[in-house]
Amino acid sequence: MKRLRLRGEARAELIRETLYYESKRAGTGKRFSEAVAASFDLIRRFPKGGAPGPADTRKTKVKGFPFTVVYRDEPEALIVFAIAPDRHQPGYWMTRAEDE
Repeated sequence: MKRLRLRGEARAELIRETLYYESKRAGTGKRFSEAVAASFDLIRRFPKGGAPGPADTRKTKVKGFPFTVVYRDEPEALIVFAIAPDRHQPGYWMTRAEDE
């Protein structure tokens, strides 16, 4: 299985949203981070399984939360560009994928 690498912005989004959910209700932040981890596991097992997106990316929903993991299957690793809130401006992460 390929390794999964989070870009700095995606890591920051994961931390920020985990803290946000935890501040709203104890234990919810942990559930969110576990749901994202489950999405990561799915991506590792089935890299081509996500819905195709722009810039050769793929997207996988985070089960139980309004978020999508945006990634690209590169030869050396699976690169995560965003843990994108579904309510956010679509494609806000595109420059990250274009820079990679």
